Amino acid sequence: MRLCMWCLALASALPAMVSCTEEKEHPAPAIYDRDSVSVMVSYGVNTLISDSGVIKYRIVTERWDVNQVRQPSRWTFIKGLFLEQFDEKFHVEAYIQADTAWYYDKMKLWELRGRVRVRNVRGMIFRSEELFWDGITHEMYSNKFSRLVTPERTLEGTYFRSDEHMTHYTVSNSKGSFVKSDMESEPAAPADTAKGGDTAVAAPPVRPAAVPRAATSKPR
Repeated sequence: MRLCMWCLALASALPAMVSCTEEKEHPAPAIYDRDSVSVMVSYGVNTLISDSGVIKYRIVTERWDVNQVRQPSRWTFIKGLFLEQFDEKFHVEAYIQADTAWYYDKMKLWELRGRVRVRNVRGMIFRSEELFWDGITHEMYSNKFSRLVTPERTLEGTYFRSDEHMTHYTVSNSKGSFVKSDMESEPAAPADTAKGGDTAVAAPPVRPAAVPRAATSKPR
């Protein structure tokens, strides 16, 4: 009788002993932080973009990520970007290409990286590894080596700034070739400044304020 009671007590204790040795789950943290997850990812995009009811751009890209949670909110083009810029009458003003691009929608700021190429309707070709396009000030600028080729001249320099149509531009720390009429009709420019476009503007003594930078080419 005592043996049976001991067996009964042992049997009732076994579940508790087993439960103490059960493995606990340890869930791993999310692969991506919440603020890095895109709210929309589109592939094979060919679309028109409007601003204030006016069509401004055509975007062609293999991948388009939209992130409205991360600050500042942005569009990301990690597979390259081809962009057509239109005027108010829907005429093409310029073609823009880049290996990687970001558009900070609240700031209306484009950041283009990699092999950046711009060609406007006047035949000017711009090449660099960096270009910022500010939609509020309507300016473009770069702090990296840039090369401009126009029907009249070729310019190279480490600082570039222009209007968004690339008709009035400035190149600093420059070198290049100029047409003879430029040398005869204009006073000699300082050694570190070259002037071009319809209106010549002196190089600014300060560089643009810092802008958001992309740490990597991965979606953010």
